[in-house]
Amino acid sequence: MSEMLIRDKSPLPLNAGKKPTERTIEELLDAGVINMDKPQGPTSHQATAWVREILGVDKIGHGGTLDPKVSGVLPIATGRAVRSVNLTLKSEKEYVCIMRLHRDADETEIRDVISTFVGRIYQVPPVRSAVKRQLRIRTIHYINILDINGRDVLFRVGCDAGTYIRTLCVDIGDALGVGATMEDLRRTKSGSMLESESVTLQDIKDAYVMWKDENDESWLRSIIQPFEVLFDPLPKIIVKDSAVDAVCHGADLAAVGIAQIDSSIQKEATVAMFTLKGEAIGVGSAKMSCDEMMKAKEGIAVKTERVYMPASTYPKTW
Repeated sequence: MSEMLIRDKSPLPLNAGKKPTERTIEELLDAGVINMDKPQGPTSHQATAWVREILGVDKIGHGGTLDPKVSGVLPIATGRAVRSVNLTLKSEKEYVCIMRLHRDADETEIRDVISTFVGRIYQVPPVRSAVKRQLRIRTIHYINILDINGRDVLFRVGCDAGTYIRTLCVDIGDALGVGATMEDLRRTKSGSMLESESVTLQDIKDAYVMWKDENDESWLRSIIQPFEVLFDPLPKIIVKDSAVDAVCHGADLAAVGIAQIDSSIQKEATVAMFTLKGEAIGVGSAKMSCDEMMKAKEGIAVKTERVYMPASTYPKTW
C-alpha cells in the first residue's frame, strides 16, 4: 500500500480555491461526475443525452461505452469534467456475465479451463467493435464463478480496460471444445465507481426536481460527485499553493513546488497533481521517482501534460 510522504510540513497557504466538498450545485454541474446505472436498451450516447436534458447542461460526456444490451456502471461527466472523463477509459473494470455453452461440459473441467484465463491474455476485438481489429494483450485479474446451471455459467470478472468479455466467452468455449457465447452482461465497477453507489435516470430526474422545485439540494449533491473522483486510479502529488497557478498556465512542476508525494511514484509514471485543498490541477509525467522528489533541491519533478483547473483560480506568485 502506498502512502503520502510529506516533503514540506508547513507550506504557505493562500486564500484561494475551495475544497471539492464545499462546491455549490452549480459548480458541481460545471465540473462533476455521475455514476449512472445504464439500463439495457439505449446506447451510452442516448443515455448521456437524456442526462443532459434532465440537468440542462451544455457539455456532457461518458466514459467507457456500454453496448445497448449491456447494463451497469456508466461514468457521466458534466462541463469541464468532460475533458478528464477519458481517465475512466484506462481504469480497471469489473463485470458480471452469463456465458452459455453450446454443448454440455463437465463442471470440474469448466472451472479448470476458466482458471487458465486469469493473467495476461491475447484478444482480437470482435467484428462489430469500434476499434481496429488487431491482436492486443489484456490482463484478467480474477474470474469468480458464481453459479453453473446446466450450460449457463455465471461469473464475475475483473479486468483491464479494453477487455472484450464477449470475446473472452468465445475463447473459453473454444478452450473447452464446446463453443460458448455471452448471454448477458452487466458492468459492476469502473475505476473507483461501484454498482452499489450507482443511480438511475429516474433518481437523477427526481433529485433535480427536488432541487429546483423544493430548494432541497441534498439528494442531487449526493449524486453529482466532484470530478476529482476520476483521478482516483492515479498516484498523486500535492502541490504548494504558490506553484498552482504556474502549473495552470502549463508550466512543469519543479520539485520545490511539491508539498506531498505518493510513495508509489516511479519515474515516467502518469501522476495527478492536486492542491492542498484536494482540487485537481492536472496530470503529467513524473521525471523523478518518489525518493528523488523527496531529496531534490531543484529540477523538474513532473512534466505537465494536461491542465484541468482554470488559470487564475490561485494567484500568480511567479
